[in-house]
Parts: sequence; C-alpha cells; structure tokens
Amino acid sequence: MASFTVENYLKAIYSLSKNNTTGVSTNALAEHLGTKAATVTDMLKKLNANNLVHYQKYQATLLSEEGKKIALNIIRKHRLWEVFLVEKLDFKWDEVHDMAEELEHIESNELINRLEHFLDNPKFDPHGDPIPSKEGIVERRAQVLLTELEVGQRGHVTGVKDSSKEFLQYLDTQNIELGNQIEVKEIFEYDKSRVVIIEGIETTFSQQVCKNLFINISE
Repeated sequence: MASFTVENYLKAIYSLSKNNTTGVSTNALAEHLGTKAATVTDMLKKLNANNLVHYQKYQATLLSEEGKKIALNIIRKHRLWEVFLVEKLDFKWDEVHDMAEELEHIESNELINRLEHFLDNPKFDPHGDPIPSKEGIVERRAQVLLTELEVGQRGHVTGVKDSSKEFLQYLDTQNIELGNQIEVKEIFEYDKSRVVIIEGIETTFSQQVCKNLFINISE
C-alpha cells in the first residue's frame, strides 16, 4: 500500500503520538495535515484494513508495529537528506525541510544506506532531531527546554522544538546555532523572559524563544 499519501499519514501519526501513548485523534491529524476530518477517517479505515494502524470509530489511532516501522524509515530518510543538503550542498537549516519532504519518498534502501555511510553515520539532523537507525532505533539524549533552566545554570544548545522557517531565521539573526554554550544570568518574573550569556555575548530571550530551545545542561 506504499504511496506518498500513506507514508505522510504514518509519519504524521508517529510525530503526533510519539509522546502520547493514548494515540492521535482524527481532528488533530486533520489539522496537522491540513485536510478534512472525513478525509482522514477514510484513510484511517484503509490503513487499518492494511494493518498499518489500530483504528476504531470515535477512538484515538495508534500505529501498528508495521506502521511504526514504515514511519521511522521515512523519518530516517528525511533527516539524512537534511544533513546532506546542509553539510554537502550548503543549504541553510531553514531551507531544507520542503526538499527533504520530497526526497524522503525515494524507495531505494541501498541509496539511503550509502548516503548514511557517506555522511559518516550522523546521529542527529541539522535541527537536533535524532535520526532513526535502519533498525528503527531512535537515540535520545538528555535535554530540557531553556525555560527549565534556573539562574546560574548553563549548557549547550542541542535542538529546536519549533523548526519553522520563521523561528530558524530568527535564530540566524541572533547568530544562534547548535552547540552554542549558554548560561542563564537573570529571569524576569513579569514575563519569564531570560537574560542569557551565549558564546560570551549577553542578550535577552522572550519566553516564546526559551520554550523552543533545547539545552543539554552542563554538570
């Protein structure tokens, strides 16, 4: 039943349910995919008939083991292509998502395995997201949002929760990139904005920025 649409549905279900063991609602999936709930329901019935999801009317949907396997493979390809586009073709990290959305549907496993080897087996994509292995193993690392750091705590920027073009471009204007060292100097009680020192430069981040930056806290 492989098709771009099927793969996009499975990837979306995985993305929405990875921290939610109760599954994904039809409405949430429709909103994520920008389509009607009735259209989603029809597709979920087809996916269920092909044993790719566990779906029942009026209940949340979960991926089956086979559906999860396909979703992780698509995500693996997507993130490897993003690494390739940034590291080898010099695209910026805010430019690669849409291109990777197309490239992720290339079926050749041999091509993807060679791509992974060519890139020296990266573990994370340009946005800090983990790249699933070909066995479907996802390596997680200890990280928290910047909103969880207290005054005096420091660490390194490891990823972004919001990978939208607008947010990534904002980070570029602030010269912020993965690996930067950051320390919280002050937290304003009024709006929870934070004065931080990043790579030796003092600046102020709004709460909106802080809740979209992942940090690996230094011991």
